[in-house]
Amino acid sequence: MVIRRVVAVVLLALGLGGAVVSQGLAAEPHVALIELDDAIDGSSARFVKRAINQATEDGARALIIRLNTPGGILDSTREIVEAILNSETPVVVFVAPEGAHAASAGTFLTAAAHVAAMAPVTNIGAASPVGLGEDLPETLERKASQDAAAFLREIAGERGRNAEVLESTVFNAAAYSATEALDKDIVDLVADDVSDLVEQLDGMAVELRSGNVTLDLEGVQVREIERTLLESFLGFLADPNVAFALVSLGLIALLIEFILPGLWGPGILGVIALALGFVALGDLPVNWVGAGLMVFAMALFYLEAQAPGIGIFGVSGVIAFLAGGFLLLGGITPPEIPQPPGAPSFRVNYFLLAGIAAGIAAIVLFVARDLAKARKLASEDRGTTLSVVGQIAVAATALSPRGTVHVGGEDWTAVSDSGEPIDKGERVIVSESEGLTLRVFKSPDVDMDVEA
Repeated sequence: MVIRRVVAVVLLALGLGGAVVSQGLAAEPHVALIELDDAIDGSSARFVKRAINQATEDGARALIIRLNTPGGILDSTREIVEAILNSETPVVVFVAPEGAHAASAGTFLTAAAHVAAMAPVTNIGAASPVGLGEDLPETLERKASQDAAAFLREIAGERGRNAEVLESTVFNAAAYSATEALDKDIVDLVADDVSDLVEQLDGMAVELRSGNVTLDLEGVQVREIERTLLESFLGFLADPNVAFALVSLGLIALLIEFILPGLWGPGILGVIALALGFVALGDLPVNWVGAGLMVFAMALFYLEAQAPGIGIFGVSGVIAFLAGGFLLLGGITPPEIPQPPGAPSFRVNYFLLAGIAAGIAAIVLFVARDLAKARKLASEDRGTTLSVVGQIAVAATALSPRGTVHVGGEDWTAVSDSGEPIDKGERVIVSESEGLTLRVFKSPDVDMDVEA
């Protein structure tokens, strides 16, 4: 008991000590830093919002978002812009390192920052709305462009940036280098790296919703906020190919469970894979018509397995699956047409799509073939069994009440229909069959030859 109490006290002390140390570190003057170096999606929005909240709770003097993105989903971009505009901590968007770009959605994030900065040899712009990796139809493009431009004008007005130049990134897909962006009043400064950025930010006045704040960053530490394990995992799932593979795997596993019930393993695996797949789809622009076609394809494959040899269900299933996978996260632009620069693709890889479709077709083909063979054998056995019903047999062994009888030139497992014992060598009559087991009863004494 004493040892347990000592251990408990030590653990409590360590826990409290860790909390005190953590609080002490959070209270120290610092600037928070996060990295956004991929397409903007739902996982990116959650990460930025958490980072802003954590920076505020930790008392960070500012939050720097080091940005390098080809663009992303407009809904997720709006979420991040809203979080930045309402942040109680100054948010600095820094397009870096050298060679980075803030294309498409990145333009909106940079413009929304309390302070916008770029590293040398970086660029910003090309914010014209596009579909899921493709150009939009003319009418839809015009509507989307007007909506995006209005949104960007509101941001520019909020931050006092050059609205006309920012509009050109939407209507003309214009892009600007760091020097041009600074000259045209898109960004506030150009810095070589984070250290240089912090030095230039020191003493700068920033306007928050709660009022003006002067940044005091002399000698402060830069503390990075990293993605949690869950955020990294969700970011991995948000890859269109991963999401498609999980949904496909889940559907295939459930299909196998329905065709061959009782295995349990495929069913459990299918539910888990589908659950993860739908979590991934929640962060992506999904065309639910495509998802419906994939489910319909599984139904067709099931029918093919139940009626093998017809072929129409299998072929139709492959076509439906290919169409569903193509539409699930992609558009209708043929792959040979070049994609607009700066637009991240949310399409499923065509080789992955074709490979999974071929794999499903092969699985269904082999399963259907094996089921057809099994049904044929069962039918033949059933036919043979039915052919001996009513015939006279000879007990090859004693039946008490189960044994073996000889009929039709073959030995069969048999059971006494009445339950009474039947001696070896007695003649019996086959009354019915239960699978491959015959039910027999003693034959009355009649003068007839029995096949020995």
